[in-house]
This record gives sequence, C-alpha cells and structure tokens, in this order.
Amino acid sequence: MSTALSSLAGSLRVAPGASLPLALQSSRQDWAPRLAHGQAVSALPGLMASLFNLCSHAHRLCSQLAFEAASPGLLPAPQQVAQRLRTETAQEHIRRIGLDWPRLLAAESGPAPTAWADAAHAALQRCPLLLPAATLPADPWPATLTWLQDELLQMPPHTWLRAWNACGADWQNDWSRRHTGWLPSLLRAARESDLPNTLAHADALHAHADGSDQRTLSAALALQPGFALRPLWHGACAHTGSWTRLNGMDVELPLSPWALLGSRIAELIRLCQPDAPGQSGAGWLSFGSLRTGPGQGMAWVEMARGLLVHQVEIDQPAGDAPARVAACRVLAPTEWNFHPQGVVAQTIAALDGGEPVEDIERRVRLLMAAFDPCVPFDVSHAVPSLKETQHA
Repeated sequence: MSTALSSLAGSLRVAPGASLPLALQSSRQDWAPRLAHGQAVSALPGLMASLFNLCSHAHRLCSQLAFEAASPGLLPAPQQVAQRLRTETAQEHIRRIGLDWPRLLAAESGPAPTAWADAAHAALQRCPLLLPAATLPADPWPATLTWLQDELLQMPPHTWLRAWNACGADWQNDWSRRHTGWLPSLLRAARESDLPNTLAHADALHAHADGSDQRTLSAALALQPGFALRPLWHGACAHTGSWTRLNGMDVELPLSPWALLGSRIAELIRLCQPDAPGQSGAGWLSFGSLRTGPGQGMAWVEMARGLLVHQVEIDQPAGDAPARVAACRVLAPTEWNFHPQGVVAQTIAALDGGEPVEDIERRVRLLMAAFDPCVPFDVSHAVPSLKETQHA
C-alpha cells in the first residue's frame, strides 16, 4: 500500500496495558459521505470499491444492493448475489490465512517460521479458487475442497468441520498437535499466546436479524453524528465476524482469540461445501436490503470480516440529468471490532505491561489475526497520556 493510500485508509495504534480509551486508537476517517456526495449514482459502487480496496468486492456489491433498494431499476440489479458473496468471502479467507497468519502468528524468527511462510505462499499459488477470473472453472468448489484437504488440513474437510462443531477449540488444539503441516504447526505455536478472555455471546452483532433491527440500525447511521466511526448497538459495543453469522446464532461456543482462527477455517470449509440453505455453500452467508424512504435504501452483507452496511440517498434531478448521490454512509466491521471501548480494546488494556515485550507483541499479533482489521497497526510500549491522546 502506498503512503498516500495508507494515510487515507488510516491505521490503529495499540498501547498494551494502557487504560481505555488509550489502549486502542484509530486514525480511520469517515471518507464515504465526503467523497460520495454529488457523485453520479452509476459511479458510486466503483468508487466505494476503490476506497475500501481490501474488501472491494463486498463494498461494490453492498452499494449496488443499497441503490436497488432505494430506487429499483435505476442501476442494473446485481446478479447471483449469494454466489458472488460466497466466492469472494472464501477467497478473502484463503488470502488472510495464507498471507497474514504466517506473518502474524509465528512465535519467533528462524527456519521454522520461514518454512511455514514459504509453504503457505506455495499453497496459495496452487489454490483453484484463486485462479484469474478468466480461467476460474464454473464449479471450482470440489477442487478447492481437495486443496483444503491436501494443503491446509491434512484430512477430509467435512471431518474437520464436524469435529469443530462438536468440540470447538478443543478439537482445534487436538488437530494442531496431531499434524505436522504448515497450518497446524503455525496454530500450535500460536496457542501459547492465547488470551483467556472469551467473547460474550450477548455482544455478538446481530443487528441485521430482522426488519425492526435493520431499521433501528439505519436510523442510527443516518441520525447519530459519528455513528459510522464509533458504533454502538443498544448502547453497548458489539463484535462481528465469522462467528456471528445469522445462520450460526444458535452456536454459543466460548471463543478466545486463538479459537477465532478456527472459526475462520470452519467457515471456509462451509463455503466450499455444496449449497444448502442456512448450512453451507451459497446458502451460508446472509445479505439483504430495505427501502428506508423515498430514494433511500440500506443494504447489508455478511462478508469475511463481519457485517458490512451501506446506506444511500438519491437526488433525482428533473429532466434527463443523471441521478446523483445525496448521501452515502458506510459502516464496516473494523469500526465495531476496534471500537476504543470494544472487546479488542479491553483485551489490549488488560495485557500485563510487565511481560517481556516479545510476549506482549505476540499476543497483540494473535489478537489482530483473529479480529482482522482492514488497516495496518503499530504497537507502542510507552503508555500514552491523556494529553497525547487528545492531540492524536
């Protein structure tokens, strides 16, 4: 990422052991309303994809769904939404597992971490689902399941998923100790940095569960200043990710940061399996939209990092002039998970500053791999003062 784009995207500053809200500070800006206002409606999905380029496909799709809700037929309606969401989410999971995990989870530098990173890179090059779009098979899923078995799991994916559903992190621990491939070896090493804090199931974000909740979220996004950067649900922080899907609401496994890695693996397997409503394939992830007023619409999709929301308002001039964007608001998963009072911030604040720096940084990297921010982060071991925070 270039310096200019990095500055535009923002970053996270982590201060282990500092009190809230000093433990986690974000320089993320709410660019969408400023850049979208007055743009031609037809240009906005592409603009949002460029602005949020790390999750570009999900943002383009969510923007298209929001416009279709606001004014049906104004733009071509998005096609094959469930399959697109399935494919793009699975691809993102694979990239994060293969690119980020070897970098973030390795316990120390040396021959073993280097070998894991090399093996992960080689595995990505062989992944059928990551072939160029022009050469991607019409049905890449059977070959991708075989790839998962051979390159990541060293066992049948359906067997791994069944054991995860039954035993969660206990199964992940057992599997990582039984196998010697790069992924189980990496997770086995990372487990030493796990943190005992578990996520509260009550704080899992399900603001898209029904029409009433969706309208409540839409109103908050439109009417509460700063909501897109510091969102709260029913007055409290919430967390979102592969463990908060609508189709998994009945699962209440305790999840530590290390276990969240298993949640991503489990979802990747689900996405690669044949379609079954509410269970797997294109039937796993949820999405939707609603018209919130004349020329106004909101859409949401479950994507790799969690729940993504777009809200648009259209200015339809008289005559043949093209429709323009009157307002656009975007609420991304990073703002929920990395809220300065949220679960990640609380975990960072609870870190023991007396531990060796190397151990603290390994815990932070595990936390970041688990919650997966869409921006860079840096770790400061000097506890910031309130005055410093006010000027950040």
